[in-house]
Amino acid sequence: MKLVIDDACFAYESIFSEFGEVRAIPGRDINKKSIKDADVLIVRSRTKVDKELLDGSSIKFVGSTVAGLDHIDQRYLKENNVAFFSAQGCNSMAVAEFVICACVNLAEDFNFKLKNKTLGIIGVGNVGSRLAKKAENMGIRTFLNDPPRQERENLPHFVDLNTALNADIVTFHTPLTKNGKHKTYHLLNENNFSCINDKTILFNAARGGVIDENIWQKNKTLANVIDCWENEPKINSVLQNSAYWATPHIAGHSIDAKFMGSYMIYEKLCSFLNKDPDKSVNSLVSTKTMVINKNSLKEVLNTIYPFSQDSYAIKDINNFEDYRRNYPERYQWQHYKANFKLP
Repeated sequence: MKLVIDDACFAYESIFSEFGEVRAIPGRDINKKSIKDADVLIVRSRTKVDKELLDGSSIKFVGSTVAGLDHIDQRYLKENNVAFFSAQGCNSMAVAEFVICACVNLAEDFNFKLKNKTLGIIGVGNVGSRLAKKAENMGIRTFLNDPPRQERENLPHFVDLNTALNADIVTFHTPLTKNGKHKTYHLLNENNFSCINDKTILFNAARGGVIDENIWQKNKTLANVIDCWENEPKINSVLQNSAYWATPHIAGHSIDAKFMGSYMIYEKLCSFLNKDPDKSVNSLVSTKTMVINKNSLKEVLNTIYPFSQDSYAIKDINNFEDYRRNYPERYQWQHYKANFKLP
């Protein structure tokens, strides 16, 4: 069996070599020729998987080790009997920690108390749900907006989009969809940007295109935290230069999230091939606890991982892709012990 794998997938050799010959290629370089005689394709977000790529190939299984789906033509895969699995939720904790860390830094730098602020969470799936829980643990009042969930579950505490947009801090955690009843492309646009004002803190840690950047760059906010951009890696320089943090789509790039992304696809491939998973794969991420002796939440979180360095690293936007591919090691909060409980 031949497998073509994005070389940014975590521990791809250790995890997937048992299935056969592994060929690792940068995601942007995976093309029709490179997969023609392969049986399995495992990607991250930089490979567009559709008819143009797969037509004429022998691919029978596609796995995506990231949470997003906008790079996958699921209809084409289904119509052509190609099994597809994605690692939905693999990076949800990492993204939630990114947002909370930014909020803690902003609170100190702008001299406000988070308990006195409201947080509008737009998209309450894997990430949004974890973020809401952390915020509530910190005493932050949340406004939750998710129309698809509201329709399915009739959640009385959910709010409409404009109510969420009027929160002090607004953060997006939706997928990127351009069609359907609840499309999210340019969900924040010229028609509703009036809900955002010069005291709003605005996040995009969802997908580039959820916020209309042409409108965003013309409107003043208190602070912007932008991890996901339209036209990556050719990002909006106006928004980059004015942002509190402008990071290269790395909110979900913890070691834990990358491992879980690979492991979830590994399990699905084992199931697809009727093979028992190797339990030793679980030991690829250390469970060692590290102790941090700091007196404030901001100091602890910035010691665990200082996201401001990610913003600094792409001051020259030519570094965007290289920095993502060579991202520093970052572990999630469960690996650390502090003088107080982390949210």
